Amino acid sequence: MTNSLIVVFILTMIIHTAETLSYSVRYAGVQLNKIAVALSLTGIIVLVSRTANLIQAPLTAKFVDHAKLDATFDLERYLRLTLFASTIGTLIAIALFPSFVRISQRVIAKLEVAGSIPKLITSVTIDQLKNTKNYLKKPTIKLQHFRYLGIPKRFLILNIVVTSFYSVGVLASLFAAHLLPQYSTTASQASGIINGIATILLTIFIDPQLGLITDKALHDEKQKLQLGKIYALLMTSRFMGTLLAQAVLIPSAHFIGIIVQWIV
Repeated sequence: MTNSLIVVFILTMIIHTAETLSYSVRYAGVQLNKIAVALSLTGIIVLVSRTANLIQAPLTAKFVDHAKLDATFDLERYLRLTLFASTIGTLIAIALFPSFVRISQRVIAKLEVAGSIPKLITSVTIDQLKNTKNYLKKPTIKLQHFRYLGIPKRFLILNIVVTSFYSVGVLASLFAAHLLPQYSTTASQASGIINGIATILLTIFIDPQLGLITDKALHDEKQKLQLGKIYALLMTSRFMGTLLAQAVLIPSAHFIGIIVQWIV
């Protein structure tokens, strides 16, 4: 199972790195006043994330099957290590943020010339890939950068909570399937119970606020200069959300178990 854990760990890192780096693409779009193009590139990042998730999910479910056959198998430890991969992936994205903003600006500019994603991909040369190192930038984050950004504390707290729910949804349903072997199939398909809560919070509270922040930056030069710091703060709250996920894993699994038993 060690090899499976390594693959799941890497895929989970990719998922959370890609999702968190979407902030850098948005920021690049605002800087170039090309937010529509940036959002299309964000869709590609989401596609990469979801493709990795399609591979990760059945491999993670394999842990539950193995736990049925081996009573000594520590399923909770494997799931917590998977959650830890989400934390590492978010940290990687935070470290890559300044560099990826520069790369995204270049990609957006070339996409305008190419006119489509396939043409953009085919136009990339080996020399251009080698030049990517010129866009690398060391992140410089200081606490005083975040003192006067005007971001409501409740917004950051909600972002932490939503991230924790999204991070733990599938894993909690799998652990619930382990806790309730008689309802294992139903429980393993019940991740939507947790993710549904996160989706509601995201749709009502997070997305509109993020849209307002981005729109203000498009029309206010001062706000545009602060937007990078705001996104860094949001990424930090995502990081804290992945840590909170460790705490809500077991309660979420039991909550799913209660709902599953009530349904059947």
